[in-house]
Amino acid sequence: MSRIEPVAVALDTAERETFERWAAFFGPRVGVLKVGLEAFVRFGPAAVEAARRAGGRVFLDLKLHDIPNTVAGAVASALELGADFLTVHAGGGPAMLEAAVRAAGGRLGVLAVTVLTHLDAAELARLDLPGTAAERALAWARLAREAGCAGVVCSPRELAALRPVLPRPFLLVTPGIRPAGAEAGDQKRTATPAAALAAGADLLVVGRPLTGAPDPDAALAALAAELARAAAG
Repeated sequence: MSRIEPVAVALDTAERETFERWAAFFGPRVGVLKVGLEAFVRFGPAAVEAARRAGGRVFLDLKLHDIPNTVAGAVASALELGADFLTVHAGGGPAMLEAAVRAAGGRLGVLAVTVLTHLDAAELARLDLPGTAAERALAWARLAREAGCAGVVCSPRELAALRPVLPRPFLLVTPGIRPAGAEAGDQKRTATPAAALAAGADLLVVGRPLTGAPDPDAALAALAAELARAAAG
């Protein structure tokens, strides 16, 4: 099976052996491997190195959110690890986003996280954030584009609002991807891979439906077939 380029597999585990096994298996098969907080806090830079060795691009998902100078320093450190993408929180504001982009120097793509996929309208109201998730995501995505970010991370439910006003090459990266019949888990704003791709996603982040599948080969083949049908249709 050829590499499934629009897919990033989330290597979310604190077990070193499991992480390296997943990286070795999925690395040659998908476009991107995502190293998140769980693995990075446990293994540090070694997690990024293991993902790089496995092949493909590396998405370091740390969701940095701090004062501009601190975030700039963290981005500069990430450059030395060889990551291709790095996340920061859009809620950090324009100055923080611009500092991150300057520190990246075009050597990695800064992706701004908009509204986390476990938040729904009730949770946003409790946080005193006005508007819908789509409105909040669009406002922060516009800030990210103005700051020079390569793209944003948003749920698939916001793609229809973002893609028409944020054309490519601005990237829309979507977690919360669940194949038909899969459990949503702790994510509330989800969609199928085909629906997300059709709505304008550039990179689909998939974790448990692949890493937790009884037969990962079969799960990958089914995902590839679904994406091929969506692209053809």
